Amino acid sequence: MSKDNSNTIGIDVGGTKVLGGVVSERGEILATARRDTPREGGKALTQTIADVANELSKEYPVESIGVSAAGFISSDRQTILATPNIAGWNGVNLVQELKQIIGNRIVLENDANSAAWGEFKFGAGRGRKDLMMLTLGTGVGGGLILDGSVFRGAFGIGAELGHIRVVPDGHLCGCGIRGCLEQYASGSALMRHAREAINASPDLARNLLARGDGTLEGLKGHQITEAARDEDPVALAAFNTMASYLGAGIASLCAVIDPSCIVLGGGVIDAGELFLSPTRKAALSLIPFSGKHPYPEIVPAELGNNAGLVGVADLSRI
Repeated sequence: MSKDNSNTIGIDVGGTKVLGGVVSERGEILATARRDTPREGGKALTQTIADVANELSKEYPVESIGVSAAGFISSDRQTILATPNIAGWNGVNLVQELKQIIGNRIVLENDANSAAWGEFKFGAGRGRKDLMMLTLGTGVGGGLILDGSVFRGAFGIGAELGHIRVVPDGHLCGCGIRGCLEQYASGSALMRHAREAINASPDLARNLLARGDGTLEGLKGHQITEAARDEDPVALAAFNTMASYLGAGIASLCAVIDPSCIVLGGGVIDAGELFLSPTRKAALSLIPFSGKHPYPEIVPAELGNNAGLVGVADLSRI
């Protein structure tokens, strides 16, 4: 096993778990360690991150550690300005606090940026100079790699792609604005689209509901995906609605960014071409001057839930 100085540690901080891994220069995860995320957040969470790093460092000494977290990160990659799901962490200079505990070089990065970098270096974006990534989970995370560098914006909060407005006066988003893309193209949105399709066609929906406990409340996202694979018309309608909104958002983003590659990640991608194909169709039909210039490729992510961990471990080398 490789224990040379080229290895780094990546730590992905989520609302329920802190997952760390030793990552080689080739993007291989050599060892992992996990802790539950302390509910109180704050200094308890900072210490938990340090515990994960120390456990991994005993077997694989490293010079740098990358930490990936959801939220707004300052442009100097030192401070968590605001985070939606973790208590006691707003305004915390995490890099300074961790250095005092473990002494290593620490790099802090937004989780979506980390995932985008992981796919750019080791996943679906290998060999390219630019990449736009959308992660479709509870919300819609966004990351941009432009000319081989992470785009962070002037204040560190750029590429919040899930918060472009696609429906004027639409559903209220957690960011305070109505009609954001993540209200229409996230895993949570898929459930809403499914409920609307079920209400519109209750007789057709019996087979879909039977995959759960027979009620709307008992229906899960993976069951909608399984039903769509089996060509259930109501499940397919939900996916097609989501694809139409996502395609519209992608088309607008392409008018500004013009990426060569768009990587889609998150659990919704498990549906494969059932979702990707209508998304491509919607996006390419709405891109300005359609048919008069090259189109970006729209491809599924390859690294799954490890993208952020691998990506931030690699970013800690830079």
